[in-house]
Amino acid sequence: MNKTPKITFIGAGSSVFMRNIVADVLQRPALRNAHVALMDIDATRLADSTAIANRMVESLGCGAEISSHTDQKEALNGADFVVVAFQIGGYDPCTITDFEVPKSFGLRQTIADTLGAGGIMRGLRTIPHLWSICEDMLEVCPQATMLQYVNPMAMNVWAIARKYPMIKQVGLCHSVQGTAKELARDLDIDHKTIRYECAGINHIAFMTKFEQQMPDGSRRDLYPDLHAAYHAGKAPKENIHNPRCPNKVRYEMMTKLGYFVTESSEHFAEYVPWFIKEGRRDIIDRFEIPLDEYPQRCVEQIENWAEEREQLANQETMELNESHEYASEIINSIWTGTPSVIHGNVANNGLIDNLPEGCAVEVACLVDGNGVQPTAVGALPPQLAAIMQSSVTVQGLVVEALMREDPQYIYHAAMMDPHTAAELDLDQIWEMVDALRAAHGDWLPDWARPSEAVKVA
Repeated sequence: MNKTPKITFIGAGSSVFMRNIVADVLQRPALRNAHVALMDIDATRLADSTAIANRMVESLGCGAEISSHTDQKEALNGADFVVVAFQIGGYDPCTITDFEVPKSFGLRQTIADTLGAGGIMRGLRTIPHLWSICEDMLEVCPQATMLQYVNPMAMNVWAIARKYPMIKQVGLCHSVQGTAKELARDLDIDHKTIRYECAGINHIAFMTKFEQQMPDGSRRDLYPDLHAAYHAGKAPKENIHNPRCPNKVRYEMMTKLGYFVTESSEHFAEYVPWFIKEGRRDIIDRFEIPLDEYPQRCVEQIENWAEEREQLANQETMELNESHEYASEIINSIWTGTPSVIHGNVANNGLIDNLPEGCAVEVACLVDGNGVQPTAVGALPPQLAAIMQSSVTVQGLVVEALMREDPQYIYHAAMMDPHTAAELDLDQIWEMVDALRAAHGDWLPDWARPSEAVKVA
């Protein structure tokens, strides 16, 4: 084994995310001399990220090597860890298409990157490129561990496990640890005293236990406090990350299911058929559901980037705070053998009994020198497994479409999507998928493009 790890970052043009991950890595003593290989197809954004990374090295006074690459295989050569964070098609044109085409059929979305019409199309665009990374890894770094931060997370993990089961991978999201901190804030409790158990699928995992560690060593169930705070109007508190998106949907689901879900209300509202309904503005207003939220965020990020870029360039010393992402913890544990526990997305190989074998599940994982080792959960409460299954069905059909290179499964996935099915009839769903395939064109793999002119609404 090398004395210092090589960490390749695919999609390093995502400068802010790259900064968070690389800063976390370089502040760990065992990793401060790592070789960080940054790769992106956008040479301008890559140059920005490389400059930021080099300034971090200077600010920290560490011995890390930063290299810059536009060639994927070159960047991956000899890597020990591969961090993946990219978006095929970007905001313009693909995100715009994912929102505007369904909207023309009366289907409104909030985020559209995980499930629904937008999530299906993003999966079709994204997974072939993830597979290309796997191909290159098998050739130039077959023992590397992939840390995958790309949406639609569950579809991606499932598809990689189906086609490249030999690739060591874990899908990473910050919703589990983020939710624990949010709920602690709602209850005015120190988040360091929170103890929880959580399992499910990405974005639809549930806190099956949510407790507080007391000074005498005992644990106190916090669910009664969460129910009381919600009914008294004291929770959720204002979302400090985005005031447009309070957590009312998640709290309401807690009252119906008995458990709290780990992804934000704006995400969860479009995973189920109950909150976004044509002609029911009262529901949307009551739960403050931010329709078209993701495009708005994209526009804001694009507008803010020039200012943030200038600030980063002019800072004499970079302020580097620890993020809440798992990447550096995983890399450190595998490299040094120091154990840690994270929540990761992995193939369901006997981990959750009442979800399909092989689908992607999110569970607690022990990480040490042996790699990422998921823990078996057993059976989840049946109502939780049932709500997850509706998403798993859509995910599985998208993976099937990609594995078989058969467009019929794209239509079946849209047909089975809970929110889509609640809003559109079968003819509308078929016409919408026709329109999405035509509008995306060359962004889709060859087999998924329409072979002849299709009817576009």
